[in-house]
Amino acid sequence: MLGIALIGTSCSSTTPRIFSKKTPHEKYADKLDDQDLDKTQQGRQWLAAAKAALEAPQLVQLPYKQVGYFQTDKPRAMGLKFTAKRGERLLFSLNKNTAANFVIYADLFKQNGSDEEHLLSSDTNTATFTLDIDEAGTYVLRLQPELARTGEYSLSIAVGPTVGFPVSSPKAKPGSFWGASRDGGKRSHEGIDIFAPKGSPAIASADGVITAVKQGGIGGKVVWMKPEGKDYHLYYAHLDKQLVKVGQTVKKGDVVGTVGNTGNARHTASHLHFGVYTASGPVDPYPFINKEVQNAPAVPEKSLANYLRLTKSQKVNNQVITDNAMLVPLAVTDKGYISESPEGTIFLTPFTAVQSTSQQVSGPVQATAIHADNDTERKTRRANRG
Repeated sequence: MLGIALIGTSCSSTTPRIFSKKTPHEKYADKLDDQDLDKTQQGRQWLAAAKAALEAPQLVQLPYKQVGYFQTDKPRAMGLKFTAKRGERLLFSLNKNTAANFVIYADLFKQNGSDEEHLLSSDTNTATFTLDIDEAGTYVLRLQPELARTGEYSLSIAVGPTVGFPVSSPKAKPGSFWGASRDGGKRSHEGIDIFAPKGSPAIASADGVITAVKQGGIGGKVVWMKPEGKDYHLYYAHLDKQLVKVGQTVKKGDVVGTVGNTGNARHTASHLHFGVYTASGPVDPYPFINKEVQNAPAVPEKSLANYLRLTKSQKVNNQVITDNAMLVPLAVTDKGYISESPEGTIFLTPFTAVQSTSQQVSGPVQATAIHADNDTERKTRRANRG
């Protein structure tokens, strides 16, 4: 199995940029232009599909998995929209079959109002990649093969933590979570409590530096540390012992103190109050340390070779897709097919709302190759175009 990995870029891969490195998707679009294929029907469809995938992506929920097939009847792109919480690490796995010359471009965007900020784009070397979510919000992953290329692929997105669990005891267990009521409702919990036997090691969740070691107030004995390369601080409170000094460099897993019940926890079971603080205040720390990786649900084996017949009408974005419509299956998820209607609307169809037909999806795809040409050939073509 071959796959793709993401590399950092910026801005939309459908928008020309100056003084910045172009994404593989943009470079391929330039080749279409160089060879005048952007003026053909298929070339225009390819460019339009890239834009449509961002404008009307499919809403999915993480963790997520789909098995897809880019059909041969016309150029398409697939946009998947999802929300992610700050502190989560998204683990992507995108594999394609070994068909020759089947390249998928993957581009990840963050939605900012009506605009998309390009975050990452793809090459064709590896099958997995990760993204640490530094800002909660809505993201769109766009998948698109080269023009006139077709093949099957599988995509899965798992969710894990960006830092390590801060207590090493096997008996450690999260208890009171973010937002829980405190002092009779006068305030809310700005962290998470991890209950463990007194004296259990409280450990550095990441490589970083100790920025404060204090005692007093509701936190009792506390330690603050700043993870390397991050813009937030980690807060350890109610410690029994503090075993680090201000300015000390620590590695992930180093002991910074021991679990206790100092401060306003003196009448409770021993626990670590763990917090994450940003420049704008505290944020929910649980996504940062939730060690239970959420894997994508299994996807049933379904054929994507033949048309589907809609047996129950569906309403999609105020548009009614009537029963008996012939749908092009594009992907299978645990909830149904992602299909395309005769009008070009891509939507999720429940398994119970369709029947497979014996009519195979096919179309007049002309495999016009995008070949690697030299600078002289490109200049000649541009000169001929005036």
